[in-house]
Amino acid sequence: MELLLVSLASVLAGFVDAIVGGGGLILVPALFAVFPTTHPATLFGTNKSASIWGTAFAARQFSRRVDMHWPALLPAAVAGLVGGFLGAWAVTVLPSEFLRKLLPVVLVGVLLYTLVRKDMGREHAPRLAGHTQTAVACAIGLLLGFYDGFFGPGTGSFFVFLFVRVLGYDFLNASAAAKLLNTATNFSALVLFALKGHVWWQYAVALAVANVVGSLLGTHLALKHGASFVRGVFILVVSALICKTGYDAFLR
Repeated sequence: MELLLVSLASVLAGFVDAIVGGGGLILVPALFAVFPTTHPATLFGTNKSASIWGTAFAARQFSRRVDMHWPALLPAAVAGLVGGFLGAWAVTVLPSEFLRKLLPVVLVGVLLYTLVRKDMGREHAPRLAGHTQTAVACAIGLLLGFYDGFFGPGTGSFFVFLFVRVLGYDFLNASAAAKLLNTATNFSALVLFALKGHVWWQYAVALAVANVVGSLLGTHLALKHGASFVRGVFILVVSALICKTGYDAFLR
């Protein structure tokens, strides 16, 4: 029964994550609810062992249908990988409590900006080109890779927002790019958790398969309905993240 419950949560997490990120908002609380006495690091590691497969399959599906700018995105993915390792190291020596209280405030700003700029992310019109685009994409990868390794919640949604706002991508292309970079940052975290023994491999395969099923469904809907659909899901997911992170920071 425990495996069935968390597998269902993993399907839903993969579905949401494939569209706009934020799958951890579903699977992580489910793992904590089903296994309340387990060390948090083990639950986080088990979550990563599932989510990396969902994001990887989503990135592959998007790359078949979306014209991804590989000269910028591949170096950015490498930067995300490096940032993830640096963030994971930093969390062992620096306190992260300040981010817990800052995160909901930042997310409110992201949501309000998206709601006010109704035209943002509807048209794919990259503002930068060549080495400049690559450099900015790498900076985004390094910054959010560090954030994912150090703290984590909402990383996928932040990737989407920055690719839309800074690089001028539409929401569909931004989501495709986010999946590639998030796969790299998830890999960093998974390696760290695995080396420290914080992965339940007996659950990892079932959760990964479930996550991939949800991911394929989410990717299909995103590609079918386009940027406007992804924008709508982005607003819903960021709103849910505000509620969850606000509760954790100020009410728990």
